[in-house]
Amino acid sequence: MGAGDGTAGRSGARVFRSAAEVVAAKGDFLGRSDWVVVDEARIRLFADATGDHHWLHLDHARAAEGPFGTTIAHGFLTLALIAEFAPQVVRFEGSDMGVNYGLNRVRFPAPVPAGGRIRAAVELVDAAEIDGGVQVVMRYTVELQGSDKPVCVAEHVNRRYFGA
Repeated sequence: MGAGDGTAGRSGARVFRSAAEVVAAKGDFLGRSDWVVVDEARIRLFADATGDHHWLHLDHARAAEGPFGTTIAHGFLTLALIAEFAPQVVRFEGSDMGVNYGLNRVRFPAPVPAGGRIRAAVELVDAAEIDGGVQVVMRYTVELQGSDKPVCVAEHVNRRYFGA
């Protein structure tokens, strides 16, 4: 099981040991993460952490009458789960530090219903050497089990620094 077959998961993460290795892999599909259940407890914790207690996320009765027929995860919760998916798919061994540099395009084409299972397919869109490391752009396409439509598509920009 490995990144090339699209089933990376925890044990098959693609490993980069230098900036040059990352740059050489530009354009590669890196793999898919494990499935994660986005349960009501996680949604509630996210609501509490962010102060976003909208009924669409927390009120079952009202959400049942709403546009999706159930409570749904916050879009930003789905986006935040990139931090859980990333190390399952890609590791930077020998990197002293990684810096979250930002995001390019982010879209939420479909909702994640409470209890839904999601995972990320990860592509290395761009990589360029910078002083002491590499700037990496990875596209995360977050998939909902049982659906053909992604729930989030985001380009994450990260800088990795490698020791001498």
